[in-house]
Amino acid sequence: MARRALKLASLAAAASGIYLYGNKFLDPNDFGVVRVGRAIATTAVITYDYLTSLRSVPYGSEEYDFLKSQIKELFVSFEDTPLGAASLAQVHKAVLQDGRTVAVKIQHPKVQAQSSKDILLMEVLLLVVKQIFPDFEFMWLVEEAKKNLPLELDFLNEGRNAEKVAHMLKNFDFLKVPRIYWELSTRRVLLMEFMEGGQVNDRAYMERNGINVNEISRNLGKLYSEMIFVNGFVHCDPHPGNVLVKKCPASGKAHIILLDHGLYQVLSESFRMDYCHLWQALIKADMKRVQKYSRRLGAGDLYPLFACMLTARSWESVNRGIDRSPVSASEDVEIRSNAAAYLPQITQLLNNVPRQMLLLLKTNDLLRGIESALHTRASASSFLNMSRCCIRAVSTYQRSKSHSLYRRAQISLAEALSLWQINLYELFLWLKGSQLGNWVIALLSRMHHSMY
Repeated sequence: MARRALKLASLAAAASGIYLYGNKFLDPNDFGVVRVGRAIATTAVITYDYLTSLRSVPYGSEEYDFLKSQIKELFVSFEDTPLGAASLAQVHKAVLQDGRTVAVKIQHPKVQAQSSKDILLMEVLLLVVKQIFPDFEFMWLVEEAKKNLPLELDFLNEGRNAEKVAHMLKNFDFLKVPRIYWELSTRRVLLMEFMEGGQVNDRAYMERNGINVNEISRNLGKLYSEMIFVNGFVHCDPHPGNVLVKKCPASGKAHIILLDHGLYQVLSESFRMDYCHLWQALIKADMKRVQKYSRRLGAGDLYPLFACMLTARSWESVNRGIDRSPVSASEDVEIRSNAAAYLPQITQLLNNVPRQMLLLLKTNDLLRGIESALHTRASASSFLNMSRCCIRAVSTYQRSKSHSLYRRAQISLAEALSLWQINLYELFLWLKGSQLGNWVIALLSRMHHSMY
């Protein structure tokens, strides 16, 4: 059954593949660091493949009608126009014979065979560039492509990732991950539950549908803090096309729908602990510990630049405390101009940090882009959620390494006190920003004056 679905869906992709090259469906955000090399190398080849496929199966021809009839044996309906298309695959909406509405993700023809050639071409080109420009330190691109591209091309691996993250984050009732239909899936075709909604950076959509923008931003931060600091299993492609939002008509709650689970980063325990300690130091503006853990993560003497890259804040803001004030327009301009000025140092840093850090940097940038679009960037709640996850992660690690019952009890008590302090501080911030809080403060002030 699955093989038949692969054959029929591949034919359907060939019949509608031209939509990959229309601006309506092509998402430029999809061409991240890992994909950019192969996208450049294969665009011409894939374009030729699709054009020849279309010529051999012209719309409305007898053969086209035959293919449509074959597809109808498996699907009640199958939309020719893809919902979206990218460098590796495109997604169609369909309805199975049993009435289930599904999303059918179909890998483009010849991508598997072409990928190894693309990586080789990328490696040769980067070696040539490095000979001309010795300071060019981007060979890690090839290493990442060799590691990640085969995983992205295996849609069964994507299905397993989806199920793993859904189970891992099952306590978040606002998170929805499409169910995988394994009996109809293969390495090149993935059938999953159809879910729809507005893109997570579409503030206007949220306002029209009565979705709280701050709540969405806060919940997205919770998801990624849990993935990065607590579990070490991170969805690394959170561009707006892969993160949707929708208000549930029954409950009125806003859901976050997480799509495209092909690219995940697994963090080692030692890396995850160093990263937790680093973010705790950044939030507390503890510069000695920022330097210590940045160096442990490979930044060396470039730790100030590393801290600025992680937080997207100026060094002055990092020293003052990244939770003290939001990003100003002048600081944003300063960061952008310095990015060009420090390009050699940035390339050196990217070459020196652990490979696990590369996809995290990309993920951080995508999440910050979403926050900027929603105007929720650098909110205090995001840092509080990160702090909670870091405390829980470090405490869990310490308990796992302790053989003393008394020591484990000490760790648990310290964890509870730290989390209680964060909750108390969050309550203070809420009171400070609410009308009730202002009324309480004013009342206390009047009582104070009346006493003296």
